[in-house]
Amino acid sequence: MSATAEEAWSPPHHHSGLRWRLSTWWVILRTALEERLVYRGDFALGTLMRFLPIITQVFLWYAVFESISPNKSGEEVTIGKFGFREIIAYYLLTMIARAFSSMPNLASGIAQQIREGEIKRYLVQPIDLIGFLLLTRIAHKLTYYIVAAAPFALVFFLCRGYFVDGWPPLPIIAAFVTSLIMGFLIGFFMEAAIGMIGFWFLEVSSLLFVFMLFSFFLSGHMFPLTLLPDSIEPFVQFLPFKYLAYFPAAIFLGKVDADELPMEMGIQFAWLIFFIVVCRFAYSRGMKRYSGYGG
Repeated sequence: MSATAEEAWSPPHHHSGLRWRLSTWWVILRTALEERLVYRGDFALGTLMRFLPIITQVFLWYAVFESISPNKSGEEVTIGKFGFREIIAYYLLTMIARAFSSMPNLASGIAQQIREGEIKRYLVQPIDLIGFLLLTRIAHKLTYYIVAAAPFALVFFLCRGYFVDGWPPLPIIAAFVTSLIMGFLIGFFMEAAIGMIGFWFLEVSSLLFVFMLFSFFLSGHMFPLTLLPDSIEPFVQFLPFKYLAYFPAAIFLGKVDADELPMEMGIQFAWLIFFIVVCRFAYSRGMKRYSGYGG
């Protein structure tokens, strides 16, 4: 370990607690970024491959709109407040949102560390499991968007015709970015909380499968939530899943009324605080009942 890392990990004899903690976080974040920038050059190609299904989506939604359009133009009617070009733009935007909020292998990784006893090291290191994993996920997302910025720009340039109204006003862009960041944090703490169930059960894969299934459909990743039946939509709109994909895209496309936007952002923030508390509570209770043996 380098001298800088050793200083960051050593007990805070000569530094204030806050300065020492920030130094520790910075070393972890910097190390995680360096590791990922070295071996994740495949992010660029992977991003382009991820956008390939958009071709199928264009033909699929065109067929849907053409079948219900009186003059077969495919652009004269709306479905759930979305026209043909808007729904393609929505699909592109949800891919950005899901790239922020998705947390591959987070819950299963936590459960595995608990099951195999690796969690013991967080009892002696000067940073807890949640903080360490959050920093590594931040590094992962930063690396992903640094490397994948060019493919994203290329795809959005080629599909610029689907964004009928062009770029939204600056306040809407700010709300969109803020929603993406909160969506990332909600996705992290939600999945981390599920992983904490490993303190009580040896296997969480079945529960995680159910969660991922609900998350995929109820987040609006497949289609706008406004397409749901009126009897179901209000309930789904109340759930936190929509903030993982639907909500940021709806903000960008102007589908959230200006009068409702502050309240919706407040609700998203409330869900974030809720999952932080749940995750921290589960971690605290789990560590109290955890027993580790051996070296």
